Amino acid sequence: MWKFTITPTKDHKGNYYLKREVQAYFNSKYSSGAGQWRVKGSIENIICTLKNDITPYTEDVLQNVSGQLENILKKDLPHVLKISGKNSLIVCVVPRAKVNYNPNQLYFKKTVSTVANQLPGLIDGTEYIKRVKDTKTTHRARRGYGGNGDMPYPNITVNTCDFSINLKGKDILLIDDLYTHSVNIDEDAIQALFDKGANSVIFYSIGAKLNL
Repeated sequence: MWKFTITPTKDHKGNYYLKREVQAYFNSKYSSGAGQWRVKGSIENIICTLKNDITPYTEDVLQNVSGQLENILKKDLPHVLKISGKNSLIVCVVPRAKVNYNPNQLYFKKTVSTVANQLPGLIDGTEYIKRVKDTKTTHRARRGYGGNGDMPYPNITVNTCDFSINLKGKDILLIDDLYTHSVNIDEDAIQALFDKGANSVIFYSIGAKLNL
């Protein structure tokens, strides 16, 4: 598991997505080249399979890859909790870009929920942030398949999601499948949690695309 710091950055309008530094962790570096997503067992394959938004996968494949993700989370998340110095963390998930997905496209959140309910010190808050208005699917927008909605802008998470009142005053572990530097989806989601009254936020992703 890798550790890094997410720091405030400016977009082209001079607005901040994030107003304070946040400690972050990820399991593995993500490579988008050389067809790595086809390599079974790789982080790239796990992430792309569980998104399940290009080539539909069978239930057997999805459950197998979900099991791989579960093993990663069970290894990493207890360490994150220990390093945090907190007695407990509420586990939230960055919501996918659209309001409506098929159940077989939500295995990532489902698996995070399963693990959060099994590990001591973690509280399942995977339903605490819900997308209520579509946004662009950023990883597909580059090829013209991002669908309806806006690309990331400051406060897009607050403007397109509902938040549970149970977040206020709590320590949050926010999880995403992939962190990509400069996209600012995760930065904006972190800031949204602070804006909604979270006491603290730690970020964790399975894969990350950044220069370390």
